[in-house]
Amino acid sequence: MIIAVFPGQGSQTPGFLTPWLDREGSRALLEEYSEYAGVDLIAAGTAWDADRIRDTQVAQPLIVAASLLSWQALTESGTTPAGVAGHSVGEIAALVAAGVLTAADGMRLVGIRGRAMAEAAGLEATGMSAVLGGDEAVVLERLEALDLTPANYNGGGQIVAAGSLPALGELAADAPRGTRVIPLQVAGAFHTRFMAPAVEILRTAAADVEASAPALTLWSNRDGGVVTDGRAAVDLLVAQVANPVRWDLCMSSFAAAGVTGIVELAPAGTLVGLAKRGLRGVPSVAVKTPDDLPAAAGLLTGENA
Repeated sequence: MIIAVFPGQGSQTPGFLTPWLDREGSRALLEEYSEYAGVDLIAAGTAWDADRIRDTQVAQPLIVAASLLSWQALTESGTTPAGVAGHSVGEIAALVAAGVLTAADGMRLVGIRGRAMAEAAGLEATGMSAVLGGDEAVVLERLEALDLTPANYNGGGQIVAAGSLPALGELAADAPRGTRVIPLQVAGAFHTRFMAPAVEILRTAAADVEASAPALTLWSNRDGGVVTDGRAAVDLLVAQVANPVRWDLCMSSFAAAGVTGIVELAPAGTLVGLAKRGLRGVPSVAVKTPDDLPAAAGLLTGENA
């Protein structure tokens, strides 16, 4: 069983869309996505610098657009993964890939999501830090003592803490034994109570969206479970904005389902890295540029074996 995974915020880098524009139809598709999302995705993905594309309301549509562009390129040859999952905002791309949402609705929702989360992040001085290594129970106890939230359980010994900047500063200054604390370049405490205002905005926007049953196996960040109802998938997507991402449970579910290969769509690399630690021995391909498409197709068809 080969699956596709879609990355979340922070996976973008300056100029990463440039090689994709050489593919026929890519520019027109990105122009269409730009209209839906309210962001100039071509400029953002080719010309804007790291600070500008770090902006939440730019980063989220940019990442989802790249994922959908590379997904279309992968599947247009007739090879389609058996299942999909997305990390954080990558869940929107996963829902589109699974046929729950149209690409138009997915890009509209990610534009709204990015703007709403940027606005919520501006209400208080918050942020996120990756905590690498250490004993999970000890790490969680330390976060609770500092009133920080474990916003991402990424597996492979990585938890992302989120909350007030002073509390994150205390965490870095007195890290749990055996850990490294790395501040993340994000604008706020995503997937925590601080994002509650964004949830309400996204819920209103999603209420009128038509949701179809998934055509592929679809795993949720909520608990790593498989979602078989389209409306439930959209509701989980909305609520996830203010709840922790359980990518560790997603990877456990992949293993239980007998996943034999993983293709990460653009801007790829992060989730393949987590899989190498959390799903040892499972082959993977990171589709960063069109040059990676043959390897991904080979994994799907078994030619890489």
